[in-house]
Amino acid sequence: MNLLVVGVSHRTAGVPLLERLAVTADQIPQLLTRLLAQEYVGEALVLSTCNRVEVYAAVSAFHGGLSDIGAVLAERAGCSVADLAPHLYVNYDSDAVRHAFRVAAGLDSMVVGEAQILGQLRDAYAVATEHSTAGRLLHELTQQALRVGKRAHAETDIDRAGQSVVTAALRLGLSSLYGEQTEGFPVEAPADALVIGAGAMGALALATLRRAGARHIYVANRGAARAQRLAANYDAEAVPFDELASALAKVDLVVCATASPEPVLTPELLAARRSDSTARPLLVLDLAVPRDVAPGVGDLPGVILVDMERIGLAADERAGEAANVIGVAGDVVLPEGEQLGLPADTDVRAAEAIVTDEVEAFRNWQRSSDVAPTVAALRARADEVVTAELGRLRQRRPDLTDEQRDDVAYTVHRIVQRLLHLPSVRVRQLAAEPGGEAYAVALRALFDLEIPQAIDPVGACGVDVPRSEES
Repeated sequence: MNLLVVGVSHRTAGVPLLERLAVTADQIPQLLTRLLAQEYVGEALVLSTCNRVEVYAAVSAFHGGLSDIGAVLAERAGCSVADLAPHLYVNYDSDAVRHAFRVAAGLDSMVVGEAQILGQLRDAYAVATEHSTAGRLLHELTQQALRVGKRAHAETDIDRAGQSVVTAALRLGLSSLYGEQTEGFPVEAPADALVIGAGAMGALALATLRRAGARHIYVANRGAARAQRLAANYDAEAVPFDELASALAKVDLVVCATASPEPVLTPELLAARRSDSTARPLLVLDLAVPRDVAPGVGDLPGVILVDMERIGLAADERAGEAANVIGVAGDVVLPEGEQLGLPADTDVRAAEAIVTDEVEAFRNWQRSSDVAPTVAALRARADEVVTAELGRLRQRRPDLTDEQRDDVAYTVHRIVQRLLHLPSVRVRQLAAEPGGEAYAVALRALFDLEIPQAIDPVGACGVDVPRSEES
């Protein structure tokens, strides 16, 4: 089995396509079952966030696995595979490992260095484990990816600015209101805020708004008990979900972060606010995919809407600005890098170096593990030879007692095991090195070992999507 990652993100597709592909927590088990039903997919994990949907899989053939996963994703998106293919990025084998580690480290995020992806990856792994769709390869990959992400955050300052999708959205919204890059409310204009949704993103929004200096924060959620618990943790006030209209009438900012498949903020809910001629502009941050804000809300007078599409465009623009300042060679360090909403170049480089080291370590583990069937086959062949020879001894020397036969069998087995111990250990060590697969091949040839072969890694042709560089 080989690793294959197939995904769509804000870099390859617009929000409408991401909305059709987005998978809620209660839908992931069904999607995992659908993936495991495919011919070439042996393990699967689905990571669905506000700006990406990715399938991590162990497949028996590259093209066959790609075709299977592409078909499942196209079915979910309600389009043909040919229409979906231009938006997919594909990483295979070592590239898949590197992609997973970069994602966990926050290097592939819309907001570089954000730490929320670690929790999202951990949740995706927990679901795959609970439903037994993650086998040995994905268990090892995900556990190592989580460790790499923690190491990148611990050993570098990639997240020193505390960047997240929430801070990026808030910065964009406040700059629209006040004409300058800021992440906090001006002292002379304190704001009241409403957070709709009490999940992980809702909690992050509450913490961010509290740090930014929001005056009074309300929380609304369909599950009232959860909203009350979250409100208590952040000195906020829980409001009943059916009283959204009245809460909206008295706030200056609303953050939408639910998992609802349908919009929760509609123009009708803002009717009371529109009738108040003294109301200040309303800043709306829609952090949900699918979108929580209905079409038309952003066109209302006095409403400033910041959604995932606008955040993605701004992130790409800031990345371009940073690249222009740093230069092609990347030799100039920007101490003021945080002003662009990006970690300093040295921090990104340090995190990338950690990923490179960890990818090689994982590949060493893979190469060492791949030789295990050969070692097992060698020991099995030795056991067959010993058993056959002891059978011949029984026929030639029927006069031996059972105790004598046991002594002979024990001695022969011990001699064989001692002879095989050092070669077994050494071939595992050598196999872990680059090019080490040749040792397993030589061992199989020398002892004429038969190893059950998986389907050819290239396999049957399928979706015509090139393997990507880092997306």
